[in-house]
Amino acid sequence: MSPPPHPTRCPWCGDDPLYCRYHDNEWGVPQRDGRALFEKLCLEGLQAGLSWITILRRRADLRIAFDGFEPTRLAAWTDEDRLAVLDRPGVIRHRGKIDAICGNARAVTEEFSDLEAFSLFIWSFAPPADPARKRPATSDDLTTETLESRRLAKALKARGFRFIGPVSAHAFMQSMGLVDDHLVGCHRATS
Repeated sequence: MSPPPHPTRCPWCGDDPLYCRYHDNEWGVPQRDGRALFEKLCLEGLQAGLSWITILRRRADLRIAFDGFEPTRLAAWTDEDRLAVLDRPGVIRHRGKIDAICGNARAVTEEFSDLEAFSLFIWSFAPPADPARKRPATSDDLTTETLESRRLAKALKARGFRFIGPVSAHAFMQSMGLVDDHLVGCHRATS
């Protein structure tokens, strides 16, 4: 008896087992947990200029180094805390990105009553369901930013967020399931 065939996936994840698990179990799955949304925004900021697989490989270390991406804890970090994290294993050693994570945590704690309110805010930028929308057939058919991602990035920046632009906002929206950009033929495509 032959083994079952490998599922067809979006080609961006290649054949790296960690990337395939991320694609199959996380990417594009609607996520409404405010802490998870905040973590992903932080990771998107850390990823700027790097490949996503680099972040995935370090994600466990990053969670430890950044107090589980708990906004109230990160908002209280001192200059010493931010300097000390540079010596932690697995951390992206970029002072500006580290400062942005703490600043973004302050923005969450100051601008939103709680993480549920933050989640509702994020999800208010999801595009309306469009049954006529055609699923992208190839990676070339994907866009890197949308009207919604430009609006989300602008609204976050207006609330004090850094290291978030329209392109990273769109990647965030794809990964957190606000938009479904699994390609035609991908076993995760829903329609």
